[in-house]
Amino acid sequence: MQNIDWKRKLTSRKFWMAVVGFATAVMQGAGMSENSIARVTSILMSGAVVIGYLVAEGLSDAGNLALPDIEDATERET
Repeated sequence: MQNIDWKRKLTSRKFWMAVVGFATAVMQGAGMSENSIARVTSILMSGAVVIGYLVAEGLSDAGNLALPDIEDATERET
């Protein structure tokens, strides 16, 4: 079984467009109004932006933890 890279998946615009496309088609098939479809689509895309931002910031913060603090290193050398 394949491991899914969820960090990469959740920050993928293609993934979120596929989710929105699927949700839109299901709502149209269920006979929802265009106004309701637009609202749900807007909520999904807003959520995608927030999730993408949070994942990206988390990865950035994790990368910064791995870097040594330059000021501490220079203090130890003197």
